[in-house]
Amino acid sequence: MAKILLAEDDENLGFMIEDNLQTLGHDVRWSKDGIQAIEEFQKGSFEICVLDVMMPKMDGFELAAKIREVDNFIPILFLTAKSQESDRLSGFEVGGDDYVAKPFSMKELEYRINVFLRRNISKDKTQPTQKLDFGQSTFDEKNLIYTYQDHRQSLTQMEGSLLSLLIRNKNELLKREVILETIWGENDYFKGRSLDVFITRLRKYLKEDSTLEIRNHHGVGFCLIISD
Repeated sequence: MAKILLAEDDENLGFMIEDNLQTLGHDVRWSKDGIQAIEEFQKGSFEICVLDVMMPKMDGFELAAKIREVDNFIPILFLTAKSQESDRLSGFEVGGDDYVAKPFSMKELEYRINVFLRRNISKDKTQPTQKLDFGQSTFDEKNLIYTYQDHRQSLTQMEGSLLSLLIRNKNELLKREVILETIWGENDYFKGRSLDVFITRLRKYLKEDSTLEIRNHHGVGFCLIISD
């Protein structure tokens, strides 16, 4: 069972999501606008946030940004009816980890949620903490902390999963479809565009370590190059 923050202003959809997730045994706290959702978030710990994009008082993007100000670890899953690529990418840019496009089935939403919950369980069972040394840097997989000299950077779950995959395949080309299937569970156009957003973020984090480079093989994939 997981404690889930649900932010959805549509009464019918919100009730259906809440009812289905509760039937699966989850503890769902349903808020009907962004202000109510951030107040609920501040009351206690959650395993995942499921946020509608279009909401009154505070939209899902602003809500996600406020959540990321205090918690960089919790997975954020957007529910969006917007079809434009720029809108979906905006969700990743403010700290979202994945999205489900409306209309969707409850099975699809359940699958997306379970992807993150399985990662939480796996991370919790990692004892002792697994630290990966690469270049002049270190990545703490369990606590999602990237360290270079005296600089420490907290990563989101998706950022951490992507960095771990690159490190474990260092100096080898990882094809885009392999990354997408491994991290997001599917290979589609919008997930591919989101991958580019996450690669840009990782490059920003790693830029101070001159021994590291994430090289883009255009249209094919990415490779983490580690030099002496």
